[in-house]
Amino acid sequence: MSTPILRLGTRGSALALAQADLVRGALAASWPDLAAPGAIEIVVIRTTGDRIQDRPLSAIGGKGLFTKELEEALAAGAIDLAVHSVKDLPAALPGPFALAAMLPREDPRDALIARVPCSGLSTLPAGARIGTSALRRQSQILAQRDDVVLSMLRGNVDTRLRKVESGEFDAILLAAAGLNRLGLTDRITCLLDADEMLPAVGQGAVGCEIRGGDARLGGYLAAIDHAPTRLAVGAERAMLAQLEGNCRTPIAGHARLVDGLLSLTGLVAQPDGRRAWRFSLSAPAGEGEALGREVGLGILEMAGDDFPRVA
Repeated sequence: MSTPILRLGTRGSALALAQADLVRGALAASWPDLAAPGAIEIVVIRTTGDRIQDRPLSAIGGKGLFTKELEEALAAGAIDLAVHSVKDLPAALPGPFALAAMLPREDPRDALIARVPCSGLSTLPAGARIGTSALRRQSQILAQRDDVVLSMLRGNVDTRLRKVESGEFDAILLAAAGLNRLGLTDRITCLLDADEMLPAVGQGAVGCEIRGGDARLGGYLAAIDHAPTRLAVGAERAMLAQLEGNCRTPIAGHARLVDGLLSLTGLVAQPDGRRAWRFSLSAPAGEGEALGREVGLGILEMAGDDFPRVA
């Protein structure tokens, strides 16, 4: 068996493997030497976030739980690049690493999967049991519906879907992007527009992380980097960094690029949904990072001392 040219690290869930395969396919389509059988090896790495399934991420350390072991393998040279859902990445990567490419973004919206027909959160029955472990979703649901019951939901996509089928939950929320990539679009009861449920920063985007200064990998990945996605997600991540956001603070953000103009909406809420601060601005596409910082500062100014800073 020939030595692979690239070793691509990923988590082992069906969704993570599907995303890794998208990266492999994009690289193979761009570079003839990477199209040969065995040229790209997919290396599965189990993360702390995958091992701990009985507690919310916010209670066990946040987003880094899905990236720590991948970055350790990257630093050790065991893999050449790591594939992530960008929404799982912290606002600032550790010093030795760089986010070198993003694939074209999938649908960034949240999807509602329910046991009964419905057209949104407002049409769920009173007392409905909704499964989610994301503070971002929890706060936005409670802001609209204080008559529902929220419970923690962890596990892979299939596990979560079975919990609706079994009657453990009346409805759950999942990222539409993941369902689409797994061929499970037909399981979506309805999609929630940004006015009803603002997505997570980076939701729907797949990113490739490498060791900083790796010119060989940077050259390969430049060919598959999707500029519109990078511009929009870059603005969202700049906002997240300005807010010093993590999994313990309910933060949402979504940027859209239309005709050279970036429009970004950000939101910070209290976990119980009683208060929320939403701020929107637009700027030329090339000013995305500045736009993100301005939206973050706008939210901080609106919230003042009430900003929900959680250690």
